[in-house]
Amino acid sequence: MGNDGLIGLALFIGVETAPRRAVVQSAGHAYRRHHSVDQQLCRRLLLSLDRLPSDELTMTHELIANMLGVRREGVTAAVGKLQRLGVISHSLGHITVLDRPALERLSCECYAVVKRETDRLLPQPPG
Repeated sequence: MGNDGLIGLALFIGVETAPRRAVVQSAGHAYRRHHSVDQQLCRRLLLSLDRLPSDELTMTHELIANMLGVRREGVTAAVGKLQRLGVISHSLGHITVLDRPALERLSCECYAVVKRETDRLLPQPPG
């Protein structure tokens, strides 16, 4: 990409989601949609829970920081906030979601968009 490039072209042609990641290699100006670390963490936890049979996740702060592209300290602060709110329980490398509806309310709007598109593209087999 250069000065004439665009990331997220799929949104302009009508695709609601496009699971891609862009990495900035050079300094310059760019525009992006921004969510707080708290919102990103909630979204990541929910997306992980959607693929697991329980409310327990095995994730370190370092792993979450790498997935979100943020500093580990930011993840530690966000996890602490969610724990104080009673939304999650946390111990070394383990997160248990205690209040999923609250986690959904605290997440950015992207979670609902990604979940809807994932459910459309990968429907769950009848149970």
